[in-house]
Amino acid sequence: MGRRSVWVSLVLAAICAVPAAAVSVRPEEAPASSNGARVVAEEQVGPRLVDLTVESRALGRTSKVRLLTPDGWDQRKRWPVLYLLHGCCDDYASWTRSTDVAKLAELRDVLVVMPDGGPVGWYSDWRNSGPAWETYHLTELRELLEQHYGAGDDRVIAGLSMGGLGALLYAAHNPGMFHAAASYSGVVHPLYDGFPRGLLWLLHEYGEEPLAMWGDPVEQRDIWEAHDPYYLANRLLTIPVFLSSGNGRGGPFDQQGSKDDLEAVLYEMNKQTAAQLQQAGVNLTTDFYGPGTHTWPYWVRELDRSLPLLLCALGSAGACV
Repeated sequence: MGRRSVWVSLVLAAICAVPAAAVSVRPEEAPASSNGARVVAEEQVGPRLVDLTVESRALGRTSKVRLLTPDGWDQRKRWPVLYLLHGCCDDYASWTRSTDVAKLAELRDVLVVMPDGGPVGWYSDWRNSGPAWETYHLTELRELLEQHYGAGDDRVIAGLSMGGLGALLYAAHNPGMFHAAASYSGVVHPLYDGFPRGLLWLLHEYGEEPLAMWGDPVEQRDIWEAHDPYYLANRLLTIPVFLSSGNGRGGPFDQQGSKDDLEAVLYEMNKQTAAQLQQAGVNLTTDFYGPGTHTWPYWVRELDRSLPLLLCALGSAGACV
């Protein structure tokens, strides 16, 4: 969760660096799904990088998704898929803007899907007719990608911060859809002591009605628990799960004396959730690496550390060590 001004400057820099224009898709030619979603624009934004603009009924508006395409993707064979989710206050471009994910040799045989999840969408279907992010990502967008963009049936999912919650939620809510899930500094226990107040405040700061998402954490606790991996451990028994977090103290990628209160809270949250998953019998790998803040260098490293687990689950024999 970065400051808004930081994200804005980075996004503007990324836009200015890519002088590409979206190509509108004529209505009669627009790739569409059976549930009414359709692609209204395609844009090549870099080597192996394609942006789609999707008109979504679940969201009631258009939304972007970035694809990191495999070698030979234009042959339209079926490819294994890595869903890579962004964090709070950011967007679909964050992983390619802030990391070298597009250069990783291990991902040249995988279709990497980086969907927008809204700055504070929290990867869930909101109550009371709000945006339905889970329906959009896993029904509308998934069907579009499988029917028109070469996505196959073998899928894994990973994400950072808010996206770490999304990765575990999507896997828990949809048994059999994903072969593995990974979370980096993830908000994997939203009901952790005191955290709901901060989450509701954040929604308010972004102009949302805080109770529109999951309701009141006391009065609608059942809804909150349904979106909290701590309480969904038994629904993650069939897949390997990777959890990582730093403890908020300055680490190897920070200035001396650095301190990050958010990462410190997430560290305790992740340890508590890990204990719950282990007690349930989940196939869990953890990397609680001690000193480290809520910043990109650690998430880049953790993606690298979790890739063997993710790729092995996709059936890449060389990754299974």
